Amino acid sequence: MAYLVLGNGSVFEGKRIGYRAPETVGELVFTTGMVGYLETLTDPSYAGQIVVQTFPLIGNYGLIPEDFEGECALSGYVVRELCDTPSNFRSQGPLEQWLTDHRIPGIAGVDTREITRQIREQGVMNAMICESVPEDRSAINGFAVRDVLRKVTCREPKVYPAEGTMRYAVTLIDYGAKRNIIRSLQQRGCQVTVVPAFTPAEEILAGNPDGVMLSNGPGDPAENTGCIREIAHLIGQVPVFGICLGHQMAALAMGGKTIKLKYGHRGGNQPATDRETGRTYMTSQNHGYAVVAGSLGETGIETFVNANDGSCEGMRYPGKRCFTVQFHPEAHGGPQDTSFLFDRFISMMGGK
Repeated sequence: MAYLVLGNGSVFEGKRIGYRAPETVGELVFTTGMVGYLETLTDPSYAGQIVVQTFPLIGNYGLIPEDFEGECALSGYVVRELCDTPSNFRSQGPLEQWLTDHRIPGIAGVDTREITRQIREQGVMNAMICESVPEDRSAINGFAVRDVLRKVTCREPKVYPAEGTMRYAVTLIDYGAKRNIIRSLQQRGCQVTVVPAFTPAEEILAGNPDGVMLSNGPGDPAENTGCIREIAHLIGQVPVFGICLGHQMAALAMGGKTIKLKYGHRGGNQPATDRETGRTYMTSQNHGYAVVAGSLGETGIETFVNANDGSCEGMRYPGKRCFTVQFHPEAHGGPQDTSFLFDRFISMMGGK
């Protein structure tokens, strides 16, 4: 038996799954993806968070390492039902043992619809997975996701060769990069050099890249003042494409502001509307912060907006050879409606 204790005082009783830690605390968020639980579990952007899956059955296609997006960084996992008899020709076993091996505490058998409803109505809050309900809840209320970039970034540079003929050399700054960003560039003839989050701009430019990618990642973008300063030195010097956290920090580097959303956007069914064409794309997203487009004045042009709440989903910086998006065009697990943005980046590096 286990309990999920929310920061608002709600308590949910369920069954312990995964790693048997006495208690674990994190920021409680929900994701609406109907597929892609493996990508969720291995997305570094969830560092410091306890993730609730709104889809009621998790684990039905088992464990497939080829679908992993990175190293697991989340703090806890909440599901309605965990399947212990997966059926898939690619499966290498049930999810339960993997959760245990990777020290991920979890809870199953709870009302994930009600948990999600409370987050939607009251906003993101902290929570604890524990074996007994604590009388003193100061550990829950005092928790904050801080300094997580150091946890998820790579420790040293690594080079990934292009598929086929090499066309361009791209430096990817790893703030918690998903692996399909690398694959998406490789497939387009790019040699990708992945570097740690805190690599100086001077060092990156000394490598003479054709372009720089700013990856996704966890936490409050405004906390990363050193990274923001280096991004400011990169923009305008070389073509730059930013995704998710990279999008947010690029805006901060250009003098803009970010805000924390009530409960964020997480899942593979988020609508983003292209402001130029009026077309709406279904996108994969995982973020709790958003760029305030108006804070950039004439420095940046808002290119995409969220069709649900009107928040900023993309920016373009005229004369700087830089554009960024809040969603994930690489979207391993789908949808891949906006993968053309990688082609746009390729064209930019070609001088078009």
